Amino acid sequence: MNCRELTEFLMAYLDGDLPEDVRGSFEFHLHGCQSCVNYLESYRATVKLGRAACAEDNSLPSDVPEALVQAILAARKKDARG
Repeated sequence: MNCRELTEFLMAYLDGDLPEDVRGSFEFHLHGCQSCVNYLESYRATVKLGRAACAEDNSLPSDVPEALVQAILAARKKDARG
């Protein structure tokens, strides 16, 4: 596994969802690449902060136009479908 390939598996690794063979290659790469260790720690911190920010208050300010909210939701739905 190289550095670029490692980045494709970051979220699955943090969630504990990597198959054993892929996790082994992932962790083997980490043992020899301090740059990827640093990147993983930064990614882990970002995910943690993002989850905390989303968990605190999901309400919108009253002055957000409903059309904007609907456009964002539609775009997210479109992205999820690929």
